[in-house]
Amino acid sequence: MNKKITLANVLTEGFSIGIKNFVSLFVATLLWIVTIWIPFINVGTTIAIKSVPIELSKGKIISPLFIFDKKYRQYMGEFFNLIGLMMLSLIPAFLFMIVPGIIISIGWSLAIYIMLDKEVSPSDALIMSNKATYGYKWTIFGISIVLSICFFIINFIFGLIPLGFLSTIISLLLMCVYQVVNIGCEAVIYRDLTKEESDSTETNVNC
Repeated sequence: MNKKITLANVLTEGFSIGIKNFVSLFVATLLWIVTIWIPFINVGTTIAIKSVPIELSKGKIISPLFIFDKKYRQYMGEFFNLIGLMMLSLIPAFLFMIVPGIIISIGWSLAIYIMLDKEVSPSDALIMSNKATYGYKWTIFGISIVLSICFFIINFIFGLIPLGFLSTIISLLLMCVYQVVNIGCEAVIYRDLTKEESDSTETNVNC
Protein backbone atom coordinates (compact mmCIF):
# COMPACT_ATOMS: atom_id res chain seq x y z
CA MET A 1 0.00 0.00 0.00
CA ASN A 2 1.35 3.41 -0.96
CA LYS A 3 2.04 5.79 1.88
CA LYS A 4 -0.10 8.92 1.92
CA ILE A 5 2.82 11.05 3.06
CA THR A 6 6.59 10.65 3.14
CA LEU A 7 9.18 12.86 4.78
CA ALA A 8 10.78 13.86 1.47
CA ASN A 9 7.53 14.64 -0.34
CA VAL A 10 6.08 16.72 2.50
CA LEU A 11 9.28 18.74 2.93
CA THR A 12 9.65 19.35 -0.81
CA GLU A 13 6.05 20.40 -1.46
CA GLY A 14 5.76 22.16 1.88
CA PHE A 15 8.75 24.33 1.02
CA SER A 16 7.24 25.20 -2.36
CA ILE A 17 3.82 26.09 -0.91
CA GLY A 18 5.29 28.08 1.96
CA ILE A 19 7.66 30.17 -0.17
CA LYS A 20 4.91 30.79 -2.75
CA ASN A 21 2.79 32.35 0.01
CA PHE A 22 5.67 33.94 1.93
CA VAL A 23 4.64 37.58 1.46
CA SER A 24 0.95 36.93 2.18
CA LEU A 25 1.74 34.93 5.32
CA PHE A 26 4.25 37.51 6.52
CA VAL A 27 1.80 40.41 6.11
CA ALA A 28 -1.05 38.38 7.65
CA THR A 29 1.13 37.64 10.68
CA LEU A 30 2.04 41.30 11.05
CA LEU A 31 -1.65 42.27 10.90
CA TRP A 32 -2.43 39.63 13.52
CA ILE A 33 0.29 40.98 15.83
CA VAL A 34 -0.93 44.56 15.38
CA THR A 35 -4.55 43.65 16.16
CA ILE A 36 -3.96 41.03 18.88
CA TRP A 37 -4.84 43.56 21.59
CA ILE A 38 -8.36 44.22 20.21
CA PRO A 39 -10.96 42.16 22.16
CA PHE A 40 -13.25 39.85 20.14
CA ILE A 41 -11.48 40.74 16.89
CA ASN A 42 -8.33 39.03 18.16
CA VAL A 43 -10.12 35.70 18.61
CA GLY A 44 -11.33 35.73 15.01
CA THR A 45 -7.90 36.65 13.64
CA THR A 46 -6.23 33.97 15.77
CA ILE A 47 -8.62 31.30 14.50
CA ALA A 48 -8.01 32.56 10.95
CA ILE A 49 -4.23 32.29 11.40
CA LYS A 50 -4.69 28.74 12.71
CA SER A 51 -6.74 27.86 9.62
CA VAL A 52 -4.07 28.88 7.07
CA PRO A 53 -3.00 25.28 6.25
CA ILE A 54 -6.62 24.50 5.28
CA GLU A 55 -6.60 27.17 2.57
CA LEU A 56 -3.09 26.25 1.41
CA SER A 57 -4.06 22.57 1.21
CA LYS A 58 -6.60 23.55 -1.47
CA GLY A 59 -3.91 25.13 -3.63
CA LYS A 60 -5.00 28.68 -2.89
CA ILE A 61 -2.80 31.78 -2.79
CA ILE A 62 -4.10 33.48 0.31
CA SER A 63 -4.78 37.18 0.82
CA PRO A 64 -3.34 38.74 4.02
CA LEU A 65 -6.71 40.36 4.74
CA PHE A 66 -8.45 36.99 5.07
CA ILE A 67 -7.78 37.04 8.83
CA PHE A 68 -10.47 39.72 9.23
CA ASP A 69 -13.20 37.59 7.65
CA LYS A 70 -16.07 37.53 10.16
CA LYS A 71 -16.80 33.86 9.43
CA TYR A 72 -13.93 32.82 11.72
CA ARG A 73 -15.54 34.46 14.76
CA GLN A 74 -18.49 32.06 14.56
CA TYR A 75 -16.16 29.24 15.64
CA MET A 76 -15.17 30.98 18.88
CA GLY A 77 -17.01 28.54 21.17
CA GLU A 78 -15.80 25.44 19.33
CA PHE A 79 -12.23 26.80 19.23
CA PHE A 80 -11.98 27.29 22.99
CA ASN A 81 -13.80 24.02 23.60
CA LEU A 82 -11.26 22.16 21.45
CA ILE A 83 -8.28 23.86 23.13
CA GLY A 84 -9.76 23.06 26.54
CA LEU A 85 -10.27 19.38 25.70
CA MET A 86 -6.72 19.10 24.40
CA MET A 87 -5.15 20.82 27.41
CA LEU A 88 -7.04 18.64 29.88
CA SER A 89 -5.33 15.58 28.40
CA LEU A 90 -1.99 16.95 27.22
CA ILE A 91 -0.89 18.75 30.40
CA PRO A 92 -1.00 15.62 32.62
CA ALA A 93 0.50 13.54 29.79
CA PHE A 94 3.50 15.86 29.45
CA LEU A 95 3.95 16.24 33.21
CA PHE A 96 4.06 12.53 33.97
CA MET A 97 4.71 10.75 30.68
CA ILE A 98 6.63 12.87 28.14
CA VAL A 99 6.57 10.39 25.25
CA PRO A 100 2.80 9.67 25.41
CA GLY A 101 2.26 13.43 25.57
CA ILE A 102 4.19 13.89 22.33
CA ILE A 103 2.33 11.02 20.65
CA ILE A 104 -1.07 12.36 21.71
CA SER A 105 -0.22 15.90 20.56
CA ILE A 106 0.83 14.60 17.13
CA GLY A 107 -2.31 12.46 16.93
CA TRP A 108 -4.43 15.54 17.57
CA SER A 109 -2.37 17.92 15.42
CA LEU A 110 -4.98 18.00 12.63
CA ALA A 111 -7.97 18.50 14.94
CA ILE A 112 -8.26 22.29 14.53
CA TYR A 113 -8.13 21.98 10.73
CA ILE A 114 -10.70 19.19 10.65
CA MET A 115 -13.04 21.06 12.99
CA LEU A 116 -12.95 24.24 10.89
CA ASP A 117 -12.87 22.58 7.48
CA LYS A 118 -15.34 19.72 8.02
CA GLU A 119 -17.46 21.66 10.53
CA VAL A 120 -17.60 18.83 13.05
CA SER A 121 -17.68 19.01 16.85
CA PRO A 122 -14.40 19.42 18.81
CA SER A 123 -14.61 15.87 20.19
CA ASP A 124 -15.24 14.41 16.72
CA ALA A 125 -12.35 16.46 15.32
CA LEU A 126 -9.99 14.92 17.89
CA ILE A 127 -11.14 11.41 17.01
CA MET A 128 -10.88 12.04 13.27
CA SER A 129 -7.42 13.59 13.66
CA ASN A 130 -6.17 10.62 15.64
CA LYS A 131 -7.47 8.23 12.97
CA ALA A 132 -6.01 10.30 10.12
CA THR A 133 -2.54 10.37 11.69
CA TYR A 134 -2.56 6.67 12.63
CA GLY A 135 0.56 5.07 11.18
CA TYR A 136 2.08 8.45 10.30
CA LYS A 137 3.00 9.89 13.69
CA TRP A 138 6.70 9.08 13.31
CA THR A 139 6.71 10.64 9.85
CA ILE A 140 5.07 13.83 11.16
CA PHE A 141 7.51 13.91 14.09
CA GLY A 142 10.44 13.38 11.71
CA ILE A 143 9.32 16.28 9.51
CA SER A 144 9.25 18.57 12.52
CA ILE A 145 12.70 17.43 13.67
CA VAL A 146 14.28 17.82 10.22
CA LEU A 147 12.88 21.34 9.83
CA SER A 148 14.15 22.33 13.28
CA ILE A 149 17.62 20.89 12.67
CA CYS A 150 17.92 22.58 9.26
CA PHE A 151 16.90 25.93 10.77
CA PHE A 152 19.36 25.53 13.64
CA ILE A 153 22.28 24.57 11.38
CA ILE A 154 21.69 27.37 8.85
CA ASN A 155 21.15 29.91 11.62
CA PHE A 156 24.29 28.70 13.40
CA ILE A 157 26.40 29.01 10.24
CA PHE A 158 25.25 32.59 9.60
CA GLY A 159 25.82 33.33 13.30
CA LEU A 160 29.51 32.52 12.86
CA ILE A 161 29.87 35.21 10.20
CA PRO A 162 30.60 38.65 11.76
CA LEU A 163 27.93 40.69 9.99
CA GLY A 164 26.89 42.89 12.92
CA PHE A 165 23.27 44.05 12.84
CA LEU A 166 22.81 42.24 9.52
CA SER A 167 23.12 38.94 11.41
CA THR A 168 19.99 39.79 13.40
CA ILE A 169 18.06 40.59 10.21
CA ILE A 170 19.20 37.32 8.60
CA SER A 171 18.23 35.39 11.72
CA LEU A 172 14.73 36.93 11.69
CA LEU A 173 14.38 36.21 7.97
CA LEU A 174 15.40 32.60 8.51
CA MET A 175 12.82 32.32 11.28
CA CYS A 176 10.15 33.62 8.90
CA VAL A 177 11.21 31.13 6.23
CA TYR A 178 11.11 28.33 8.81
CA GLN A 179 7.59 29.31 9.87
CA VAL A 180 6.13 29.52 6.34
CA VAL A 181 7.75 26.22 5.31
CA ASN A 182 6.37 24.61 8.47
CA ILE A 183 2.88 25.91 7.60
CA GLY A 184 3.31 24.62 4.04
CA CYS A 185 4.22 21.18 5.38
CA GLU A 186 1.17 21.20 7.66
CA ALA A 187 -0.98 21.98 4.62
CA VAL A 188 0.44 18.99 2.72
CA ILE A 189 0.04 16.68 5.71
CA TYR A 190 -3.56 17.78 6.27
CA ARG A 191 -4.47 17.50 2.58
CA ASP A 192 -2.98 14.06 2.06
CA LEU A 193 -4.02 12.44 5.34
CA THR A 194 -7.65 13.55 5.03
CA LYS A 195 -7.97 13.15 1.26
CA GLU A 196 -9.10 9.51 1.38
CA GLU A 197 -11.81 10.30 3.91
CA SER A 198 -13.13 13.11 1.72
CA ASP A 199 -13.04 10.95 -1.41
CA SER A 200 -14.85 8.12 0.39
CA THR A 201 -17.55 10.50 1.57
CA GLU A 202 -18.08 11.79 -1.97
CA THR A 203 -18.22 8.22 -3.32
CA ASN A 204 -20.83 7.23 -0.77
CA VAL A 205 -22.95 10.26 -1.58
CA ASN A 206 -22.79 9.49 -5.33
CA CYS A 207 -23.77 5.87 -4.72
